[in-house]
Amino acid sequence: MRNTKNKQRALRQRIREQRATRRAIKAVATSTPQTARTHLVAAGLDDATAKRFAPAFSRNITATATGKTTIKLRGRRTRLVDVKLYDQATFNARLITYRPTNPLAAARFERAAHALAA
Repeated sequence: MRNTKNKQRALRQRIREQRATRRAIKAVATSTPQTARTHLVAAGLDDATAKRFAPAFSRNITATATGKTTIKLRGRRTRLVDVKLYDQATFNARLITYRPTNPLAAARFERAAHALAA
C-alpha cells in the first residue's frame, strides 16, 4: 500500500512539473516580458529551484516592464502587487553571469546557461 502511494505521489509531482514547464515555455515563446521565475522554468530549471532563486536572480537588474498580479492573503482577501518583467535578452545576459553559492544549484544554472546558448 505504501509503495503504491509513493508511486502515485511521484507521478503527480512529475505531471505538475511537466505542466509548469510547458506553461513557462509557451509564455516565453510569446515574446512578451515575463517574470524571472517563468524564464528560469522555461530555461530548464525545476519549479522549486526557480521559485527559490528568482528573487536573488532578479536583484540589481533593471526590469524591462512592470505588471500587476494578485496574491492571496489570509481568508478570502487578496492584494494587487507590482511584478518585475524581463525580456529574453535581459534574461539571457543575467543567466550567463549569475551563479548561486549553493554548488548544486550553481551546476543547474550552469547547465541551463549552456542549454540556452546552444
